[in-house]
This record gives sequence, C-alpha cells and structure tokens, in this order.
Amino acid sequence: MYRLIVLLIISTIIFSCQSQTKTKMSKEHKHTNDLINETSPYLLQHAHNPVEWHAWNKETLELAKKENKLLLISIGYAACHWCHVMEHESFEDSTVAAIMNKHFINVKVDREERPDVDQIYMNAVQLLTGRGGWPLNCIALPDGRPIWGGTYFPKDNWIKALNQLAELYQNEPEKAEEYASKLTEGIQQSDIVNLNTTEANFTKKELEMAIHNWQPTMDFKNGGRMGAPKFPMPSNIQFLLRYAIQANNTKVLKYVNTTLTQMAYGGVFDHVGGGFARYSVDDHWHIPHFEKMLYDNAQLVSLYANAYLATKNPLYKQVVYETTQFVERELYNDIGAFYSSLDADSETNTGELEEGVYYIWTKEELQNILDHDFELFSNYYNVNSYGKWESDTYHLIRKLSDKEFTNKYDISEFELSEKINHWKDILLIERNKKNKPRLDDKTLTSWNALMLKGYINAYTTFDDDAFLKTALKNAHFIINKQIKEDGGLYRNYKNNQSNIEAYLEDYATVIDAFITLYEATLDENWLQTAKQLTDYCYDHFYDDQSKMFFFTSDKEKDLITRKIEIDDNVISSSNSIMANNLFKLGHYYNNKNYSNSAKTMLNNIKDRAIKYGAGTSNWLNLYANYVGDFYEVAISGEEAIKKLKALNQNYIPNKLIVGSTKDSHLPLLQYKFSKNQTTIYVCIDGACMLPVNNAEKALKQINIQF
Repeated sequence: MYRLIVLLIISTIIFSCQSQTKTKMSKEHKHTNDLINETSPYLLQHAHNPVEWHAWNKETLELAKKENKLLLISIGYAACHWCHVMEHESFEDSTVAAIMNKHFINVKVDREERPDVDQIYMNAVQLLTGRGGWPLNCIALPDGRPIWGGTYFPKDNWIKALNQLAELYQNEPEKAEEYASKLTEGIQQSDIVNLNTTEANFTKKELEMAIHNWQPTMDFKNGGRMGAPKFPMPSNIQFLLRYAIQANNTKVLKYVNTTLTQMAYGGVFDHVGGGFARYSVDDHWHIPHFEKMLYDNAQLVSLYANAYLATKNPLYKQVVYETTQFVERELYNDIGAFYSSLDADSETNTGELEEGVYYIWTKEELQNILDHDFELFSNYYNVNSYGKWESDTYHLIRKLSDKEFTNKYDISEFELSEKINHWKDILLIERNKKNKPRLDDKTLTSWNALMLKGYINAYTTFDDDAFLKTALKNAHFIINKQIKEDGGLYRNYKNNQSNIEAYLEDYATVIDAFITLYEATLDENWLQTAKQLTDYCYDHFYDDQSKMFFFTSDKEKDLITRKIEIDDNVISSSNSIMANNLFKLGHYYNNKNYSNSAKTMLNNIKDRAIKYGAGTSNWLNLYANYVGDFYEVAISGEEAIKKLKALNQNYIPNKLIVGSTKDSHLPLLQYKFSKNQTTIYVCIDGACMLPVNNAEKALKQINIQF
C-alpha cells in the first residue's frame, strides 16, 4: 500500500510538471507539433513550426495509410545551413504550412539518427535529378514508395510543387502509382552486389592500375580532389599513405603530404580553437562550410597520427593535439561520450542566424586584440587579400611553414611558437564572448567508435596516456550504454536514454575500434566483444546471396527495401569496414569463415575498386593486405606492453598485433608464454620466424614494401 501511495504521488507530481511545462510552452510558442517529444536536436529545432511534423515511426506510417495522404519526408541534420534556410523560408511560414498540413503527412527525419531512411530517399532523389544533398525532400505514397523529390527549394517553387503533387494524387492516382512503381524498382536495383564466382586473385599490377586510374582526379598543387568544393577524405589519404610507402611511390607520397599540409594550413582547419570544418567551398581549403562534425575530426585524428608515424612531421602532431583539444572542449561529456556536431550558423548581435560569424574577424577587431603583434600575426595568417572572405571580414589561413616564415621575417622559431600560442589563447577568449554555434548533443554509436579509434591511434603514436584514458572511458560508455541485452547495439544516446536499432555502420566501426583497442592494450576482452558483435552481424545482417551485409538488420520492417552499402565516402562503407574486420578476426581466431568472407566480399568489389579508387579506398586498403606479406606480430611475456610501445613507434601498415602478459588461448599465442622472458614472434599465416627479444630485431624481420 505504501509503495502504491508513493507511486501515485510521484505520478501526480510528474503529471503536474508536464502540464505546467506544456502550459508554459503554449504561452511561449504559437505552434507545437509532435516533434516536441523527440530527443534529436534537429527534430526539436522544428518542434514549433506551424507544420504538423511527425517523426519517422510505425505510427506515422500507419497514419498516412489510414488518412490516405501522401508522405512528405524532409531529411536534414542539425548543423546543416541550407536546412535552416528552408525552415525559415518555408516551414516557419503559415501559408506553406497550411498546404503541407492539408495534403500531406509531414515527416521530419534526422539523417544522422536514421541513415537507413536517408539512404533510400537520397537514392530516389539521385535517380530523379542526378544529384543529392540536404535538406532532402521527398514525396511518397502512404506506403513509403517515393514519387518525387529534390533538395533545397525556394518558397515559391516549393508551394508550386506541393500543389501540383496534391492535385496529381487526387485526380490521377494511377500516375502516382506508376511513378512509385518505377522509382522503387530503380531504388531496389541500384547498387545491387552480385556474387563474383570467379577465383579471388589480387595482384600488385591491379593495385597499380587502381592508382593509375585515380591520379587524373588528384590535385597535386592544393591536395585533395581536383576543383571545388574540397572535402577531407580520410579513407582516401589513409590508403594512399599506405600505398605510397609500401610501393615506394614518391609521387603519391608527395600528394599525400601536400594534402595533409594544405588542409592544416587552410581555413578548413580552425587555427584558433582546433578541429576541422566539414569542407571548403573553394579549391584551396580556405573558406569552409563552417559546420564541425565529429566523424570528420575523429578520422582526421587517426589520419594525422598515422601520417606523423610515417613522416615524423611535427605539423601533423600539432594537428592531432589541437583537434583532440577541440573535441574535448566542445564535443565531450563527463560520462565519456562524444556529441555529434557544431552548427555552421550562430546568432549575430541582432538575433539572426548567420553562417561562419563565430569564426571570422575584421581587421579592427584583430588590431584591438593583438595591438603591436597585429602586423606579424596578419602576415602569418594572411589578414590580407588572400585571407579575405566577404564584407571586410577575414578567415585565418596559412601559406608558409614555420621555418619559411621565421627566415622571411627574421624571428626565431622559439619566439614564433610562443607568439602563436599566445595569439591562440587570447583570440579563443575573445571568440568565446560571441554567441557559440549550436551544439547537436546526441551521441551516435558509429561516430563515437570512429573517435575512439582516433584516440587509440593518437595514444599508440605519441605514447601519451591521456589519449588512452579518454579512449577507455569512451569504450566503457559503449559497453555500458549501447550494448543491448540481446548482444546487439543501439544507434543513439541522448538524455540518459539509448534508442534506435543500430545499423551495420555502428557494428562495423565498433568492432574496428575494439580490435584497435585490443592491439593497444592487449586486453582480450575487447577482442572477444568484437567477435561477439561480428557473430551478431552474421545472424541479423548477412545476405546469403551476395555474401555481403545489409545496412539494416532483419528486425527493420518499415522500409521499402534493404540496402547494401559498398561505396567509401567521407566515412568508409559499412561493408568495407566489416570486410577489413573479418580479415583480422580470421587471423586472430584462425577462423576460415571470417577469412573467406573477407576475401569473397573484396572479390565482389574488385573490378569497381580498380576503376574507381576514390570511392573504394577502404576496399583497396584490404586489397593491399593480400599483396606482399601480411604479418602477425605476437608478443608474449610480462613485458609485452613495453615491447609493444617500442614497435608502435614505427609505421607498419601490413601487420596486426596479438599479445599477452600472461598465458593465452588465442591461436597465435598458444605455447608462446614464458614467465622468464618476453618474446616477439613475427609470423605469416601462423608460420613464425625465429623468436626475438626486442622490437629492433623484430623490425628486421618485417618488410613493409610490396
């Protein structure tokens, strides 16, 4: 009875609070729609539009069928500038909202929470228009099959299109059905992966052909892909760094270093606060689209850490440290989870949202802040015609290396370094007085896994325990919050709640990160968890026909098709990450099923990879594992961690690490442990060379070149 009374009191208080909150909300906002119950910052941005928005869920789809209304599916993300523009022009307009509400069931989708929905309707728009982007707007039949779509629409164009579509569905529903059938068939047929039944054979000559076919699109002057806009493509540069060193290709290595240097010098890198913007709108990395995404910065930390390992260029180390400082300052919380992004827009003094206003400076501002240092600063960061943006504002960009600058301006490197640190400190203080860009504080499993791997790579490269501490905290967050009772994963975490069935991208990146964490710590629990998640993927994502993995699990029932993702973009495809994972796990567990899967998956993509390396770079990374020798480096004994750290100071892309400070049952470690000494075994497919007792001797047994 006592517990019942307590529960009734608590329920009354909660109901009272909710009622007060809703009453207060109704006073503050003229409109409130169903999105007010969501956790996504992007969806919440639209919760007070006059449009009667719904979230993508089973109830919304059933409502469209019940009312026999077209679905209006509008997809974007919190940091998207043009999403904000269309919201302001159309979705906040009562006239537009009236049309949308009368004729459509309106669905807002956060593409970062629901990449499965985004995939399908992006595919539809690309088939219709030949291009895609966000905001993504698609009209579909009540059953979800699309009939029309596009990206950003000015208000008048949007109204005209909506009226025409509503009229079509009312007067000529058979035409809408015809459009839907044809477009859905196109979606289902696109990107179909056929099983390659020819024998898997991977050669150095074919790998060279992939590079040959790729080179015409490389910008050897500015780095990255030719032309504008320029996106950092971490997977591309990771593979090309590996290829350049293993193939001893100086031209490709120069291209890699040019790309890494120009990105670090460019305005796409935040010279005051660290971290990278999503892309630059020009061909020399100067003016970015100012949104900062966790997934970019995560992968760029890994890339610059590996590049430092290969080249020992101090600029690359600086980028890693400044980027992780940004991440910890802006995108990290006390439970070890990473947030998703910072918006491109922030509020001006007049209350309007404006892109980039947080990051840019006028000469007058800089002169007042820097005083007598302004001239030197303006030469270093090009507060001149080269660094000008618009309306007499400037965005910082470098041209010269520190050595070149000190020679030109007669200042010592030590003095310059002191000044740069001072400039950054005082400018960050001044910048923080402005209104900050809006934060998307949802936590996505796959993006966290990418950042986790970034921290592990930074730790193994720089032997800095602070990186490992952050990595372990994040890994335990994933274990404690994002793994479900059935062994699967959640996609999203917000407000102390985990939700959304995870996608293959989440599983693949977590498995990859946990394998990498095992290699850094030799804690087998991480490897065992990676294996368990892999087996879950076979149970719920595997396609018996193509021998690939679907992006969505067999639990997802509300989509018109299940897609198989194979193209490596800014984030590598889930299948390519998975294939790389299976290659390693096949070695760790002597599991032929894993090994054969990796080889079959690569064989399916082989012809595509040779023709279009820029879109398959992570597949080519796996391809490189089959060209030349791939080493299993086994370290067994009480000093295994110490000897591992010595090995980690060398760039060895064609190896995996297996080790233990005690006896282990892993196949590659069996019968290798001794209490009296720590031994390193360099092996190829389980066949080991003579054991050695230090890293220097082990390195002599390893040939990294093809």
